[in-house]
Amino acid sequence: MTAAAPTVPTTTTVPASTTRTIDLPGGLTVTVQEFGENTDGTGVLMLHGGAGPRTMAGFAAGMSQHAYVVVPTHPGFDGTPRPDRIDTVADLATTYLDLLDVLGLRGVLVAGNSVGGWIAAEMGVRDNRGAIGALVLLASTGIAPVPPLEIADPAVLGPVRTGELAFHKPQLRLDPAALSDEQKAAMGANQRTLAVYAGDPFCYDPKLRGRLHRVTVPVLVLAGEQDGIVPVAYERDLADSFPRATFHVVPEAGHFPHIEQPGAVFGAIGDFVDTEVKPEVKPEVEGN
Repeated sequence: MTAAAPTVPTTTTVPASTTRTIDLPGGLTVTVQEFGENTDGTGVLMLHGGAGPRTMAGFAAGMSQHAYVVVPTHPGFDGTPRPDRIDTVADLATTYLDLLDVLGLRGVLVAGNSVGGWIAAEMGVRDNRGAIGALVLLASTGIAPVPPLEIADPAVLGPVRTGELAFHKPQLRLDPAALSDEQKAAMGANQRTLAVYAGDPFCYDPKLRGRLHRVTVPVLVLAGEQDGIVPVAYERDLADSFPRATFHVVPEAGHFPHIEQPGAVFGAIGDFVDTEVKPEVKPEVEGN
């Protein structure tokens, strides 16, 4: 199954977006931000990590110059409701496959950062309706790290050290002293929600590696060269776990390569789409 993916832009001009709540099967609702319009039944689904949906806004805006983009807020993040029965990454994967069905999308490029990449991989394992055309995993978690590799836990590190490990550029690192009490409370609530989904062990499923052979669509794994949260070697190992994956390291980037180096990320995705995702166009043969 190939994605009807567009040419990837190299700029990040922010177009208008809309936010709405969508009803899904089983009584679940999910809040989504939409960039562009669903005109041809395909598009891009972007899945955020523990830092919340705002970390995907610029990336989504840039991609939306050529595609319809949907950025859901994981239930429980940013004050959205989370039913007790939605408490694992597997639950989120099923939720977003339902979302693609409700939106009538097929051949979708699913891009996820950090735990969002884990969700995307689980979607790929479970997709039995051809909803997904390709996966893009940005500094993704999901598989068990092989010692001595490990995934850093922000709840243990604290905000200052987490920022140092997550961003190559110092100016992008969070200054806790500049946050209001309301912002600190919101961040704390998001971290508690992340802990529910990420589970114990933190941010991976020991059995996921053994399921990834079922992901038959092309996969791009992007690693930030200076990522101190999830090491480059871990991302290479993740790419090797898929039957059809491309691995790419983004220089001068940490755990959010799409924020620190958007041009390089868009370029890598563009090359991936052109070489691995787009279906081959066979020329007509005279006389047939």
